Amino acid sequence: MSLVPQTLFGRTFVVLLLGLSVSHLIGLFLYGGERRQALTAAGGRQVAERIAAVAEAVENVPAKARPQLVRSFIEPGFRVTWSERSVLAQGESDWRTRFVRSVIRDHLGGLPDERIRVSYGRVSGEEWWRSGGRRWWRERMHTMGGHMEDGGAMMRPFPRMGQMPRAWHSGQLMEVSLQMADKSWLNFAMPAAAVPSYWSSPYLLSLVLATAMVLVISAWAVRRATAPLALFAQAAERLGTDVGAPALAEKGPREVRRAAAAFNEMQRRLGRFIRDRTQMLAAVSHDLRTPITRLRLRAEFVEDAEQRDKMLADLKQMESMIAATLAFARDDAAEEPRTPFDLGVLLQDLCDDAVEAGHAATYEGASHITYGGRPMALKRAFANLIDNAVKYGGMARVALATDDDGLTVVIDDDGRGISEDELEKVFAPFYRVDPSRSRESGGTGLGLAVVRSVVRGHGGEVVLANCAEGGLRATVTLPVA
Repeated sequence: MSLVPQTLFGRTFVVLLLGLSVSHLIGLFLYGGERRQALTAAGGRQVAERIAAVAEAVENVPAKARPQLVRSFIEPGFRVTWSERSVLAQGESDWRTRFVRSVIRDHLGGLPDERIRVSYGRVSGEEWWRSGGRRWWRERMHTMGGHMEDGGAMMRPFPRMGQMPRAWHSGQLMEVSLQMADKSWLNFAMPAAAVPSYWSSPYLLSLVLATAMVLVISAWAVRRATAPLALFAQAAERLGTDVGAPALAEKGPREVRRAAAAFNEMQRRLGRFIRDRTQMLAAVSHDLRTPITRLRLRAEFVEDAEQRDKMLADLKQMESMIAATLAFARDDAAEEPRTPFDLGVLLQDLCDDAVEAGHAATYEGASHITYGGRPMALKRAFANLIDNAVKYGGMARVALATDDDGLTVVIDDDGRGISEDELEKVFAPFYRVDPSRSRESGGTGLGLAVVRSVVRGHGGEVVLANCAEGGLRATVTLPVA
């Protein structure tokens, strides 16, 4: 089973779906990166401005008052210590550390970079606090002269420190060290601003809904644009069975209108060609009958009776062939309208007519089957097949069957059949099988040509085959009208 749609609408819709999906994914990737960087920068600016404000406040108080002031700034999610040395080593920097350093530098009047140290690291909430956070805090509080033991006295002056682990969510830890004018250092630690995933953003739902709406509207537009192509296919099939079918409506996009106009012009030309051919054959028939009549009159004056009879027989045969040719052309160009009729009754009547004429014929199948077609044309086609069966095969067994695809009519006889290489040739006009089906047995060689013309005019097909048990089988298939 192919995964590629077989219809133009399906393929166009798949291409549109893939294009939208790829473009949206690329857009999400680019937007997500820009969004993360913008939110990180915004959070870093806010933290840097806060750090600069704390540093400026600490710088403007005497050294003795600084410990108390530093403790006042401590809160969950924001830790400050004052020490003689920096807790950070001068390390590598990226765009985030350079950005935070520049904001602090601008707010503090242009501190040199060596007096500002910034670092980012990973942190994991309470697990970090339990495994190493207390030690980290003790090391940073050590310069203040305190001793941080589990449950010790240093915890009591800072009741908000117990809330700190709850403020530290899994993410990144940002640490900043600022060198004061007296060469001491302010050390800061806080969780870096957590940027929520774009996939959890409410904008993602809006994007999905917008994409779905675009796909629905696009599907409607594509189906509307490709609908005329389906009409072209239907018109082409209808033209194959009815050259006088109604013309296509010339509407829609310019290309569709031009194609419809070209198709209608082709249909008109075919109609004119068929009518001109019929008129030409009628004129030829009329013109030939006059000299044939004169030849028949002259043949009457031939004294040799045998030769006279042969000449008259040839002239009669010529008239018969001309009449048959004209009838074939007229039937081929007939404009008999399609109407619903009972095909079962038609076949039963043809078999009854053959029996009344002294031939063996049977019918098997539904007694009433309604079919929409040209009843007179189909009657002549099936009459030709039944006549051939009783004339050359001794009898005709007619069977009618129906299925979802249409109707099947099978006509068997008990004759000798024909050679395999002639099963197709016999449908050619004037072709005759020799010697059993020669002109002496009657006919002009147009019977099967008429059958194929009529059946194909209904969108069906007729084939001949030799039966294994003997005899010839003619199978006619007609689509559902």
